[in-house]
Amino acid sequence: MGSYIVKRILLAIPLLFIISLITFVLINLSPLDPAVVVLQAQEVPQITDELIAQTNEALGFDKPFVIQYVNWLMACMQLDFGSSYVSGEPVLSLIGPAFLNTLKLTLVSSVFIIGFSILLGVICAMREGKAVDKSVRGLSFVLTAMPSYWLAAIMISTFSVKLDLLPTSGMDSLKSYILPVIVITVSYTGIYFRTVRSSMLSNMNEDYVLYGRASGLTERKVTLHILRNSLQVAVSIFCMAIPIVLGSTVVIENVFAWPGLGRLSVRSILNRDFPMIQAYVLILAVTFVLFNTISDVINAAMNPRLRKDL
Repeated sequence: MGSYIVKRILLAIPLLFIISLITFVLINLSPLDPAVVVLQAQEVPQITDELIAQTNEALGFDKPFVIQYVNWLMACMQLDFGSSYVSGEPVLSLIGPAFLNTLKLTLVSSVFIIGFSILLGVICAMREGKAVDKSVRGLSFVLTAMPSYWLAAIMISTFSVKLDLLPTSGMDSLKSYILPVIVITVSYTGIYFRTVRSSMLSNMNEDYVLYGRASGLTERKVTLHILRNSLQVAVSIFCMAIPIVLGSTVVIENVFAWPGLGRLSVRSILNRDFPMIQAYVLILAVTFVLFNTISDVINAAMNPRLRKDL
């Protein structure tokens, strides 16, 4: 198992390198001169050619592309993402707290998404074709089709404005988590529970289920065996749910004024704060690669045959 983990990590390194290169190239493909962007962000009243040249030299923009990329990559590996064009503060000092706030919201939401997905998936699989199964699937289609911002607006109007039970924005207390978590959970549970249901139905037709019942196992033990084998298929999806939710909280964070990564990224894009945008994209990409590797390791731990395929 140890050698498998090492191999997966070694395979992830070239992928991270390619992602960092693409991130750096895409930002530098902007038609805007980065020096001009910096000066505009700092609200310099008059931008002259001499001032642009000085800024390019001071920030290293006058160096060849390869040297710029290598310097940036080496700095990123030391968690130095540069300084914000707008505030002049280190990017890490701004993006770090925002990332932690988004991560808190993501982890809480993911727990509910995974829990409800497994629960509803098992219930629907055990009641296939019956009223419960049809009702849950029908309701999930409706809720999943709802835009998250519209659902969030309804929740705020009902529970914050009319009933005055929950806060509309911020993260001042545990109550602040309730509405955003509900919206995120509703948006994704309808997708993931169908995976559990489908996997359960597939495993229910396997020979081991027939043998288990024939050997006198209780229905509860048979169901647990089916669920365990079904989760081997779903574990990859559940692992990737965390980075997917992490990267898709932009709308929710802006609706609920959550001081997280999504809200910060929108401000950075509007202000053309390139170092912030680069750090945001790179962090999300690393998170996706990390959780993809974790899902492969978990699958290999649950199914030893997968270790031989690498």
